[in-house]
Amino acid sequence: MARIIIALLVSLPMFVSFSAHKVTAQESLAVLADEGQRLASLLRAGRGVISSNQNLINDPSIGDKGLDSSTFIKAVEEQYKELNGALPLEGDLSDEQRQLTEAQLESMAEIIDENQELINTEGMGFKGLIPAIFARLVNERFFEKQGALAKVKVTAPLHLVRNRKARPDDWEAAVLTEKFDSPDWTKGAAFYEELTADGEIVFRMLLPEYYSESCLSCHGGPKGEMDVTGFPKEGGATGDLAGAISITLKR
Repeated sequence: MARIIIALLVSLPMFVSFSAHKVTAQESLAVLADEGQRLASLLRAGRGVISSNQNLINDPSIGDKGLDSSTFIKAVEEQYKELNGALPLEGDLSDEQRQLTEAQLESMAEIIDENQELINTEGMGFKGLIPAIFARLVNERFFEKQGALAKVKVTAPLHLVRNRKARPDDWEAAVLTEKFDSPDWTKGAAFYEELTADGEIVFRMLLPEYYSESCLSCHGGPKGEMDVTGFPKEGGATGDLAGAISITLKR
């Protein structure tokens, strides 16, 4: 198995371009890493909008929440622009970047449309449409649309996984334990490599995620206490490794 390995800081600029010259292996990897960053950043923006609207979604006194797919996508685009300085489809995108971005936005819109009845159920409090569930549904829909080119998955160290579908594969588990859990690893740095196996070249990227204050209502303490979703809290603290976004791009 041939490998090209490199680490990448999360602060990598989102728009990578090169002058007309022979593209080196490192430059090629940088382009792929930029594509992976875009997918991860857009997913994070979608989760962020779900998170910031949890009180609205779970308000039993309101029927129509006004959170249709059009409103939702506009909020996602605004959050993405705030984080990255441009709208998701702005800039000099390659055909593949545009295709994947459009598919990701379409997937988010479809999930919101399909959950309108749940979101707008009056008299019902907690709806279960939390950021983690939303991300899983969006990633599954995205794979249906673009699985031949790309896959996005949210995973975590095995002891933190709540849904079996999020269990890390061998590669993800190795990066989580050997890289992200290492005291020598630069916090916030992503890891990526290009693998050649069975004649197929695959680019893989893992971007670490850490608990923020808003995560601790479900994942904080006291450890073992049941959270609102019915799972025992992990006892995590702000800044602890919570998981990672896994990106696979097929070449």
